[in-house]
Amino acid sequence: MTRINPNGPEAPFIPKGVILDMDGLMLDTEHLEMLIYVEISAKMGWPTPETMLYNTLGVTDNDSRAFYKKQYGADYPYDEIWEAVVKEEETKAETTGLPHKKGLLVLLDKLKVLGVPLALATSAYSERAQWKLGRAGILDRFKVFACGNEVQNGKPAPDIFLLAAKKLGVAGNECVGFEDSPAGLLGLASAGIPSVFIKDLAEPPPATLATVWHQCSDLEEAAQLFG
Repeated sequence: MTRINPNGPEAPFIPKGVILDMDGLMLDTEHLEMLIYVEISAKMGWPTPETMLYNTLGVTDNDSRAFYKKQYGADYPYDEIWEAVVKEEETKAETTGLPHKKGLLVLLDKLKVLGVPLALATSAYSERAQWKLGRAGILDRFKVFACGNEVQNGKPAPDIFLLAAKKLGVAGNECVGFEDSPAGLLGLASAGIPSVFIKDLAEPPPATLATVWHQCSDLEEAAQLFG
């Protein structure tokens, strides 16, 4: 991977753009969605264990649908289950909002002071992504949005990250991408974009971790990379 900092990977620097994933990286939503999915799928007569859901972290809706239908058969009611999951999450969010991951505002404030433009790169579709960012109070922080409905190939393909960099008008290797999922990290590596890994639910295999530029315990720690 091209290193973008001539002073070495430990020295602080100012990238020309930062690309951020959403669920599990900025918003503490993935585990909640998984719990709701497990509950609703069981009620519908298609019990889907949480361990199975780890296989679709970070991937597009179409890829998730294809995965579950391959595992459970063509009759698996993915769309009905997911529609109910979204409705339940939206009901909860209307009263409690959507929780931030630790250090999110510290990172976003730091990048704002530095004048670094931000792009969202999420497998979620555009309408849902902007709703989530709005409920979390951070929609206005982003210059551009690259969403799952805008690319042919979802993560771990590089498409969504290349689109985000293109919308920013910045070369990929002059950006930094933030991800929590193995699929997202592989997509960033394929796009030639240095990655920062913040663990949420899944631990990437060693080969995937080998592509990571920096691993941080949370977003507050990651903010110290820049300056």
